[in-house]
Amino acid sequence: MLNHKAPLVLFLLVSLLCRLASAQEEPKPEYQTISDIPYRKGGDEYMRERCRLDIYYPTNIRQFPTVVWFHGGGLTGGEGSIPSALKGHGIAVIAVNYRLSPKVKSPAYVEDAAAAVAWAFQNVETYGGSGRRIFVSGHSAGGYLTSMIGFDKRWLKAHQIDANRIAGLIPYSGHTITHFTVRAERGIDGKQPIIDAMAPLFHVRNDAPPTLLITGDRELEMLGRYEENAYFWRMLQEVGHPNAELYELDGFNHGQMAEAAHPLLIRFIRKVGSQK
Repeated sequence: MLNHKAPLVLFLLVSLLCRLASAQEEPKPEYQTISDIPYRKGGDEYMRERCRLDIYYPTNIRQFPTVVWFHGGGLTGGEGSIPSALKGHGIAVIAVNYRLSPKVKSPAYVEDAAAAVAWAFQNVETYGGSGRRIFVSGHSAGGYLTSMIGFDKRWLKAHQIDANRIAGLIPYSGHTITHFTVRAERGIDGKQPIIDAMAPLFHVRNDAPPTLLITGDRELEMLGRYEENAYFWRMLQEVGHPNAELYELDGFNHGQMAEAAHPLLIRFIRKVGSQK
């Protein structure tokens, strides 16, 4: 009796061996970090000190995605660093320092964030990356900066860049109302919510880049942070935004949620980046 399964089994075996051989031939990504790159010219001593970034990137692959990463710290503290959980995934990470309150006032730190993203668009291809696959992310204050420059187009327009060129926005536990530090600078109590031009919510629009909102557990988060993001997500649905997601990370507080969120960022980049 003829065994009609034999040719299929042989074909599958040969295909598997070919894939294994191909995988063995592909070089593993190698990485380099260049630190302390100025991304704004001129300015005073404080701008020259703070407006610097580090770039971590693969050296032996091309057209890789890039994440511009803004640190947290309430817009009053913090230092840029490359999150270790984002290393080794075939992507570049740009860690940004920016000026802080009270040495500067709003909107100086938003202007810095826009200048850093503009630097990425102007320079990432020289490192081998794709200008069409630049994502912006950050935790807490960094999440606020992410949403501000992604939804309020005027900040990147100052650099002749359309904010819609950003491949995706991934704010971690960021304010979507006006940031509490901006309110404090104006003498407004931290428990008085404000939605004005310095609030991402004010700039909800349906043509913004794909957006992944992530927060910690609503019972463990900072005051109202999950609810702000849930309302932001809801309003994006109302205006017809086609690609916005919201994740609440049960059991993680505001500080803990970043490490738990990094795998979601990687998955989002792979999904959205493959479409670019």
